[in-house]
Amino acid sequence: MDPITLTSERLRLRAFVPEDEDVVLAHCQDPAIRRWTTVPDPYTREDAVFFLNRIVPDGWRDDSDYAFAVEPLDGGPLIAATGLHNRGSGVWEVGFWLAPGHRGRGYMTEVVRTAAHWAFTGLGCVRLIWRAEIGNTASRAVAERVGFTPEGVQRAGLLHNGTLRDCWIGSLLPCDFGLPSPLPYLPPREAPPAVAPRTDLPEGPGAVGPGA
Repeated sequence: MDPITLTSERLRLRAFVPEDEDVVLAHCQDPAIRRWTTVPDPYTREDAVFFLNRIVPDGWRDDSDYAFAVEPLDGGPLIAATGLHNRGSGVWEVGFWLAPGHRGRGYMTEVVRTAAHWAFTGLGCVRLIWRAEIGNTASRAVAERVGFTPEGVQRAGLLHNGTLRDCWIGSLLPCDFGLPSPLPYLPPREAPPAVAPRTDLPEGPGAVGPGA
């Protein structure tokens, strides 16, 4: 796909370009971005160059990752980033970071909602997922404001700086935005009753025991 531009009430989501090198490098020195996102730590100029000249264009060309730089509609340098990552079978994952000095204004909620709407209307997304390392309460607050439904914890779900970490996971569906899904979705009307395991049956030849 050729890079596109999305707009919201206050913001423009555009493709990154090599000229963003200095501002990306500066923003990724922020301790919170390095702590909670998967950017390299420490973050060097070589990392910014590789991201802008390899990862971004390769993702758009391969339809695997769509990265957006976020800037104010009324002008100014980029203040945030978001990306949609193809997880296969119509499932996409959203990631994001917001530069210090611009937090607490609802920008990230606006960005993620805009990206999610495009995922559902432009990419045929049937399920959008969000993940964040446990403890990243700012990311979780954004996800919940957008409308993601928390689904629990993935043990060792995120790899960050060579270490697996437990993470929260949530999902957003087209119907959460009042949009049709490319595939029919039939949620259960109520949770099925719990079934207690039988303990009165003898183990047969197919039972799995020690050493299996």
